[in-house]
Amino acid sequence: MSSTYGDKIKISVFGESHGNGIGVVIDGLPAGFEVDFDRVLTQMARRAPGKDKTATPRKEKDLPKVLSGMFLGSMMAFLFCGLTMNAVGRAAAHMVDEVRRQFREIKGILTGETEPDYERCVAISTKGAQREMVLPSLIAIIAPIATGLIFGVPGVLGLLIGGLSSGFVLAIFMANAGGAWDNAKKYVEEGNFGGKGSEVHKATVVGDTVGDPFKDTSGPSLNILIKLMSMVAIVMAGLTVAWSLF
Repeated sequence: MSSTYGDKIKISVFGESHGNGIGVVIDGLPAGFEVDFDRVLTQMARRAPGKDKTATPRKEKDLPKVLSGMFLGSMMAFLFCGLTMNAVGRAAAHMVDEVRRQFREIKGILTGETEPDYERCVAISTKGAQREMVLPSLIAIIAPIATGLIFGVPGVLGLLIGGLSSGFVLAIFMANAGGAWDNAKKYVEEGNFGGKGSEVHKATVVGDTVGDPFKDTSGPSLNILIKLMSMVAIVMAGLTVAWSLF
């Protein structure tokens, strides 16, 4: 069954009749709106079985559960990928600036008379990788804890389900898309569609600039995100059960 009501505030009901439960999605509520579950339970008690002779004899527990964690988990995969993509871009920009500085200040690099300062480039890459991964790592650790404290066990389960389902699909997409862009550039560089220097080649270079972090950074890192959130959720399970707000 499925139905939607309302204009400004839309309530969508979905699920199986006489099943274990039905779902409700509420759209249009302002940010920070606090749902009064006591009032919700009071209204749901009006249809509880056993009230009168005409009511159903079945025993049903009408207990609302918030599954916003699924949306949080789906969002986490895209947020994590966005952070890692930006991290690669910033680290690459620092590296390009350093290479330009060496070409400008160290004479003889282009002619092979002088060795470049490789150590400086390695240091920029290493420090950049460590610094840029602090925020994504903290988010992956904090998200299961915060979700558990606010939404309880169902929220954490939703977070893991959403993160796994969207993260897996996103990782497969990034691996294939990144590989396709990379191979497209190589194919053009072999002399096809005008070869190097053509407008097609310029377009494939732009595509490969996005494709490389897709297949080499953001895609593989989703595996770490899923595992890390799962491990944190398991370790903090006691805290979630004891101190969750709902």
